[in-house]
Amino acid sequence: MVGTTLTQIRTHIESLASDDGSYELVCGRTGERPVPVDGLRFADRATAEAAARAARKYRSALRRYDPKVPYYDLIVSEYESQSGFGGASANAPAEGWATAGATPGLPNPSCDLDLGPDADGLAECADGGDRAERVEFCHRVAAAVFEALVDAGHRAVETAVMDAYFDLAETVSSADDLCLRLLESMATALHVHLASAEQADVLERAASHLASRPDSAGALEATLVEMERLCLVESYSCSPWRPGPDAGTRSAELTLEGYALSAREGRLPVLPVVVELYRRASSWKPVSLHVTPAEGGWHATLSVSSKSNAVGLASVPIHERTAD
Repeated sequence: MVGTTLTQIRTHIESLASDDGSYELVCGRTGERPVPVDGLRFADRATAEAAARAARKYRSALRRYDPKVPYYDLIVSEYESQSGFGGASANAPAEGWATAGATPGLPNPSCDLDLGPDADGLAECADGGDRAERVEFCHRVAAAVFEALVDAGHRAVETAVMDAYFDLAETVSSADDLCLRLLESMATALHVHLASAEQADVLERAASHLASRPDSAGALEATLVEMERLCLVESYSCSPWRPGPDAGTRSAELTLEGYALSAREGRLPVLPVVVELYRRASSWKPVSLHVTPAEGGWHATLSVSSKSNAVGLASVPIHERTAD
């Protein structure tokens, strides 16, 4: 099966990587670091070249179920520590956020961050800018979920997702729209076929297949910034965290305007947001996401816990707005 092949190839590539390596793999045309080598470094040029060969096989295998997976000309490059948009990896963790006084593993007390339309050279979503990074991100998440389903032995879900994808591929011509619809169908399949605990396990496994990020006090903020940067949301706001009813539980109020994924049968697919949050906040597990319609988008109450088991949140019910 493709998924087994993907898992085996990724494991091989990761075995070649070195935390303090001097070489990395980038696309010679675009400078991007695509899955499965994003965030990885290698000790020497020969090892990096071996990883590049394996990465080409990985993306070729990925293309069996998704012919529109982008092609990259992988080359070996000497690693340079970089910061700022345009030079660092698209997956580089955001820096410079204040963390003083924050609870370890939770976002900064306030994460309402207005980057502005031209901050760091980011194009506004409404301008219809280059969506290549969004497409690649969606493919990374989709591939990670496929691997997680195979790892966990959920063949029925894997088949349902594959069938839905092939149906979509026949009717959706835009690569950008296709990757969004794929994530929507994946989220629906996880909800329909898996119990909450099984969903949570798959989401955590999927996050582990992506390049990890430090468990930081700015995890939620970093997630929302990334969603905005990738034009998965046009804008957002976030309240300070407030204590929950039990020790080790916190909640925050969010608004997401211009969310790129569409509601399905009374539920909102939040798969990419939750996977990204898992990737950045391993100590705090999402245990509830209460969503209601809001002007231009959605209002959500997110609850996380450092003690309770995670809950499957690939797709969440949409609740009616209460009267003010």
